[in-house]
Amino acid sequence: MYSRCPGQDGREIRVELYKCPKCGAEVEIFSDEVRVKCHKCGEMIYRERLPSCIEWCASARQCLGEARWRQLMDELKSRKERRE
Repeated sequence: MYSRCPGQDGREIRVELYKCPKCGAEVEIFSDEVRVKCHKCGEMIYRERLPSCIEWCASARQCLGEARWRQLMDELKSRKERRE
């Protein structure tokens, strides 16, 4: 177990591109962000859902332990399948 979440290490952050719904500008949202302001029109752009560290953090499996990590990954997979 870790005394501090290794996911807080900024070197493992990923970026996703979103389109502003108001002006169409391309905006970057990093994996540790929930929202950003469009650089062109100022509109707030939100991620489609809150980021989950178990999806993007390379240390999640070690941090949570194998059994808990598998359980949470299965729950995420089930939610995604229900949305589709």
